[in-house]
Amino acid sequence: MSRFGQAFAFVVKLYGLKAAFAYYGYLRRDPMALIHMRPGRENPYAIYDRMRAAGPIFPTRLGNWATTSHRVCNLVLRDRRFGITGEQQGDINLSFLEMNPPDHTRLRRLAQPAFSPRAMSGYQGKIEETVGRLLDRAAQSGRFDLVPALAAPLPIAVITDLLGVADADAEAFAEYGRVLGGAIDGVKSLGHARRLVANDAKLRAMFERLFALRRQEPRDDIVSRIVAAEGDQIEPHEMAPMCSLLLFAGFETTVNLIGNAVVALMEHPDTWKELCADPSLAGRVVDETLRYDPPVQRTFRMALEALEVEGKPVHRGQYFATLLGAANRDPEVYERPSTFDIHRENPVDHLAFSSGIHYCIGQPLAQLEATIALRMLAERMPGLRRVGKVKRRNSTTIRGPLHVPLAG
Repeated sequence: MSRFGQAFAFVVKLYGLKAAFAYYGYLRRDPMALIHMRPGRENPYAIYDRMRAAGPIFPTRLGNWATTSHRVCNLVLRDRRFGITGEQQGDINLSFLEMNPPDHTRLRRLAQPAFSPRAMSGYQGKIEETVGRLLDRAAQSGRFDLVPALAAPLPIAVITDLLGVADADAEAFAEYGRVLGGAIDGVKSLGHARRLVANDAKLRAMFERLFALRRQEPRDDIVSRIVAAEGDQIEPHEMAPMCSLLLFAGFETTVNLIGNAVVALMEHPDTWKELCADPSLAGRVVDETLRYDPPVQRTFRMALEALEVEGKPVHRGQYFATLLGAANRDPEVYERPSTFDIHRENPVDHLAFSSGIHYCIGQPLAQLEATIALRMLAERMPGLRRVGKVKRRNSTTIRGPLHVPLAG
């Protein structure tokens, strides 16, 4: 049961059905509540347009602030007077993603070399080989589901290889990503909580075994570098959460980026035909998808001191919701913001990977994988078409499809 369903049932139990429907009506009038519900999962952009009418910055009913403005989102994300709360999001330990300097700087610096431009140049062959193998398998069946056939196993294969995880079970890791990604919105049920705890325990045990192995047999992988830094740059209790974050961030964003890109292309057949005629446009498709329908829709910052943001007083401890999906369609920045146009010349960068010190460390890898996947898909399956309904994941912070039935 969703959080809204639980709340609705609770109000029915305490106050009766009439009060519960009044509560439902209250939520339907609150756009910040709506983006956490089914309307926010199906089409958050219509809700963002309603929010935009309230101005670039507006108060939430919980006493915090939110913004749909690209300018304000970028300002808040870059301002060191805002930070991460230090509390786990949705009962998940997200390592340095939920830390402020100096701890954030210390751990991010340890992971950074694996995602450098120099490192990227060595990954292309592995990615092309993996995409080719997955597309061969998909072509044999004629009809296939994009997510389990390509969008999920590709980034899982790449990030587990970088970490040094041998014989990775793509299906198991994809399930972990779905459970963890859903938990960022909050644990939705007792069953969800049990799956989250069980998956976390399995992953932690796997990494502890790998740490022990790499202490004896170091290799050229991320886990070996983390083990080598143990006790100096990283503490033992920080190692498993950091590896879990890199695993999650290394495939979850890419899964949804590839999924959202293919959904957009199938909804814009002229653009798909253009890509098939010139597969070198794949990079433009990826960049426009990140603006038009980004995998991460929002993030939060907390004021570490009292300050003003464009004339609005922000108290110490208040939260600021930066609505990245809305910022990427800000009409003050982008012409025809609701149009999927791979030829647009953006005046400023989109915020799909956030901004400031928490800019996504895996951005170069995600864009490289998605670009290669779309290029090879266009080269090898120009007759691709959707043959069923897209089913979206049960999450509103992380946006992407669970199922995209296709025929090549």
